[in-house]
Amino acid sequence: MRFGVDEAGKGPVLGSMFAAAVLADPDDLPEDVGDSKGIAPDRRQLMADEIRAVAERVAVAEIPVWEIDDEKTDMNTLTVEAHARALSRICVDGRTVRKNGSDELSGFVDAGDTNAVRFGQRLRDRIDADLDLRAEHEADENHRIVGAASVIAKVARDAHVDALSAKYGPVGSGYPSDPTTREFLQAYVETYDELPDCARESWQTSKDALAAAAQASLDAFE
Repeated sequence: MRFGVDEAGKGPVLGSMFAAAVLADPDDLPEDVGDSKGIAPDRRQLMADEIRAVAERVAVAEIPVWEIDDEKTDMNTLTVEAHARALSRICVDGRTVRKNGSDELSGFVDAGDTNAVRFGQRLRDRIDADLDLRAEHEADENHRIVGAASVIAKVARDAHVDALSAKYGPVGSGYPSDPTTREFLQAYVETYDELPDCARESWQTSKDALAAAAQASLDAFE
């Protein structure tokens, strides 16, 4: 029995970041579990259901846009916080308690920092539990339990983006490199002269959309 933690949505200009923690026997997980980015969306959704069916505990934590835009923090700190919130939710009285009453104290997290050791220590400092956790780069590829967390987090992020599309119309993936996302931001700012609530205003893509709209307004008066 192990726990795994990973996040999805660290880099988008639109919407929240999500982290997931999964406590399960890695041998019970789907054979094709792994880094969610390499799994087709339809399969990810089915796999998430399969993971939840065999896991002892699954928890998801959300870091909303207003937290991401807080000038007092940064994305590395928020990634640690997201992992901590998710991991804390599978703990009971400071322990990851299994159904049979024994303790499960070890697991892996995908390091959201260039320094994996530092990321792991920062995470331990935020968890009020005696856990043996190891932070590694590419943990979602190297450890099935972290791959399971990656899938759960990505499905939560996908559902979030779907909800944004239902509210605003097509927003794309939310990533700055996505033309649909950039077009959505540009059109919204041109129409309303402000960013949508779902946009991370501290991201350069958002600043560029505002600057382009302002320049367009100036050009219109020339």
